[in-house]
Parts: sequence; C-alpha cells; structure tokens
Amino acid sequence: MAQVTVTVNGQRYQLACRDGEEARLIGLAGYVDGKVGDLIEGIGNIGDTRLLLLAALVIADELMEARDSAMRAEDDEFTQRLAKAANRLEDIARRLESA
Repeated sequence: MAQVTVTVNGQRYQLACRDGEEARLIGLAGYVDGKVGDLIEGIGNIGDTRLLLLAALVIADELMEARDSAMRAEDDEFTQRLAKAANRLEDIARRLESA
C-alpha cells in the first residue's frame, strides 16, 4: 500500500492508496483543491469543513450532470436505431404488399 501526501486549501493530508495509483490520487486531490479555491474566490473562506462539503456537492453535481448527459446520449442513440428498424420494417411491409 502506497502513502501519498496531498494538499487541499493549504492543509496537508496523508492518504493511503494502492500501489500505482499515487498519481491518480494526487490529480484528484488537485481537482478538489481547485474546486475549493473556486469556492473561496466566490464566497470567501468559510472554514475547511464547509468548503470541503461544498466542493463535494459541486463535484457530485458535475458527476450527476455527466451521468444524465450519458443517459440522454444513449437514449438518443437507441431512438435512432429504433427509427431505422421501423423504417426497414415499413419497407419490408410495402414490398410484401406489392408482391
């Protein structure tokens, strides 16, 4: 198990992760630190606990938006496939009626 030190809002945190995941964890912590920094710029320093909670909520909102977007894309693709299949069936039905 690897140990990584990350910094969020000037506070250092020692975290454990699987071997080989150190860079990913450091990158994730950097992303969280960026969100905290954005919040501080917007609303000021309201304390680490509240800032981290708000950052978590912002990131959760981004995740939900991404999931919703992916689901809409899947729905659109399914709708297009279904429309193509319906068109093919209508073509087959027309051919059968003309035969």
